[in-house]
Amino acid sequence: MNVVSIRKWTFSLSAVLFIASIVTLAIPPALTAGIDFSGGAAFTMSFEDVLDPALVEKTLSDIGHPEATVQPSVEEDGTFGKHYFIRVGELEPTIRDTDGNIEQDGGREKVEASLNALSPATVNGFDTVTGVIASENVRNAAIAVVVAALAILLYVTWAFRRVPSPFRYGIAAIVALIHDTVIVLGLFSILGKLFEFEVNAMFITGVLTVIGYSVNDTIVVFDRVRENIVRFPTLTITEIVNLSVRETVARSLNTSITLLIVVVALVMFAATSIQPLLYVLAAGVVVGTYSSIFIATLMLVVWENGEIRNVASKIPLIGPKPAA
Repeated sequence: MNVVSIRKWTFSLSAVLFIASIVTLAIPPALTAGIDFSGGAAFTMSFEDVLDPALVEKTLSDIGHPEATVQPSVEEDGTFGKHYFIRVGELEPTIRDTDGNIEQDGGREKVEASLNALSPATVNGFDTVTGVIASENVRNAAIAVVVAALAILLYVTWAFRRVPSPFRYGIAAIVALIHDTVIVLGLFSILGKLFEFEVNAMFITGVLTVIGYSVNDTIVVFDRVRENIVRFPTLTITEIVNLSVRETVARSLNTSITLLIVVVALVMFAATSIQPLLYVLAAGVVVGTYSSIFIATLMLVVWENGEIRNVASKIPLIGPKPAA
């Protein structure tokens, strides 16, 4: 197995996927934000009758929620069911007197009353997030990703301090991490645009888990590279990387496949509240396994052989200027 010989193809494939992900993320909305990041309220309701989603949306629009979205359940025969996921903007608070009695209904009471007028309904779930909390969630999620990346860079550099150019191992791991994160985000950006797939706090948990899995898989290969550098000092970096990948590829694939089996089982039987986490894990396992073999490890080869410098020299504004 000579993975180094196909590095141009793997880098090209990753470049296409990476650029496509950047493009789709640049098209608003980058990701379809759930209430955790945009603020608002979400109802899970069951009606006695099957209702037209358009009628439900019109009813909500009439009481001041034109932004409302309604997602009905779908039966096996393709018809709408009686269970609905309804999302609206921020709701007005309920006003109470000093004795705790309701003086004026809040937004939640108005929504439930208007929908009960269409058909008797049961509220199975209700979540609400204010705009302030939503903006804090966005900021905290971004900080968590940046801090994780910096911590990984420092740790990998320290862990491989006894091999030549240990900083390269840390940078290669970060490149693979960014590669995996952007491609996963790009995939869910497309799903959000086409199928209104919303991202929430569980999605961010999944992204952080993907980062950890990607680095874990990468370090397994790096560790074997480090061992082989000591065992075979006369081999070139190309030969060492090929040998190390051959020795670890079975372990990586077996780990990824068993994890995917568990994730698929959870998708089929677990609660819908953790579905975003599971979907991100499934995508991240595939991309992370690919990057640990074909991106992170091969980065060491192209860096050691000076190929990065050769490519940079051909780029305008970066490469050497011709003599006058």
